[in-house]
Amino acid sequence: MSKLRRRNLLRGLGVGLVAAPFVDLLLRPRRAAAAGVARRLVVFFSPNGTVPARWTPEGGPGSLSFPTGSILEPLAPVAEHLTVVAGLDFFGADNHEGGMAAMLTNQGSLADVSAGMSVDQYIAKELKADTRFTSLELGVQTSAWGGSTQTRMSYAGPGAFVTPDDNPAQVYTRLFGDFVGGDAEAMKLMARRQRVVDLLVDEARDLRGQLGAEERPKLDAHLEALAQVEKGLSGVVGCAVPDAPAAVNALDNGAFPEVGAAQLDLLTLALACDMTRVASIQFSHTVSPTVLSWLGQSEGHHSLSHIDDSNVAGVDQFVAAERWFAEQFRGLIERLAMIPEPDGDGTLLDNTLVVWAKEMGDSRAHVCTGVPFVLAGGAGGYLPSGGRLLQFPGVSHGRLLVSICQAMGLSNDTFGNATYGAGPLEGLRA
Repeated sequence: MSKLRRRNLLRGLGVGLVAAPFVDLLLRPRRAAAAGVARRLVVFFSPNGTVPARWTPEGGPGSLSFPTGSILEPLAPVAEHLTVVAGLDFFGADNHEGGMAAMLTNQGSLADVSAGMSVDQYIAKELKADTRFTSLELGVQTSAWGGSTQTRMSYAGPGAFVTPDDNPAQVYTRLFGDFVGGDAEAMKLMARRQRVVDLLVDEARDLRGQLGAEERPKLDAHLEALAQVEKGLSGVVGCAVPDAPAAVNALDNGAFPEVGAAQLDLLTLALACDMTRVASIQFSHTVSPTVLSWLGQSEGHHSLSHIDDSNVAGVDQFVAAERWFAEQFRGLIERLAMIPEPDGDGTLLDNTLVVWAKEMGDSRAHVCTGVPFVLAGGAGGYLPSGGRLLQFPGVSHGRLLVSICQAMGLSNDTFGNATYGAGPLEGLRA
């Protein structure tokens, strides 16, 4: 990340730059994360499988290294924060659509513990975090084809797509629109709104004691609505209002890197300001037509993903594209690592679980076997530091989804289709 981008991000977070009265007004006590439990979850997605022979790093449970020219080599500077998971299979799934649908759901139904939700949405629901947004879904050119199994990875239930926002300007307005105008103005505006809400809450609580049993549930619902308003008012916790992202056509293929960088910045700000504890960023979608023209490429990513080993130059182009996505994942890790944990030791990365997911294994074979995952962050102590490669040949990725849930403090022993296996991945946690 450039020094300029780093300064802009830190300015937006208000690290050492926010006026004390603004901090005093906005800062609210937060519970420290329990030992061995992550406070936050971030899911990062890039499409169209990979080339296993060029992806898999070297090492084992206590070591990690990346061959020169390999897809994950750009992650070498952050290797100490990584757990690379290899060999997992999506049971009962195949090809692009099948992989996309199963990736975060393990093909759950209403009868399963997860009720057909994706792991990010299930965790967001179960956490019941006192944050402005239950979860935040950001995208980079995910919706040009509309919402379908090919273009969506998050589910609120069977067939219920959760749509990512592809426009950084819209995301900025959603996060900070109520607070633009400078710290002093934001402070005054929030103080006025907070006084009104406090008055309404006090009056409602006084009235509750005068109501009968039949009327109290209605008032309780009103109090819950006021609580949601308070969450909105406290959304910029200890943070200055950042500059709006530069205007850009979010659908322009050439703007893909700029949109991605802006979305990663906004995601990081939302986590640092405790607006949400669960977030995702989806770079395009399966069967992605994106042309990585900024790398000098002229063929779409999906087309490159089908080139077989006999076309060495073509495979090298696909590997170059995959390395670019690895660089974006590294950028997310670096953003989280530079920000101190607001109410404890370490950094945001130390208490966050970051998951890089893909919907297929070998892209040329269209299979959902040997699907790669990369985990990053300390997850509050759930994952050890030092960097490692773990192999789970033939094991259901549903067990990784269970591990993700348990890393977030949940106790479920299955996720998605329970017949595909139970329990977390052995040897994953510290």
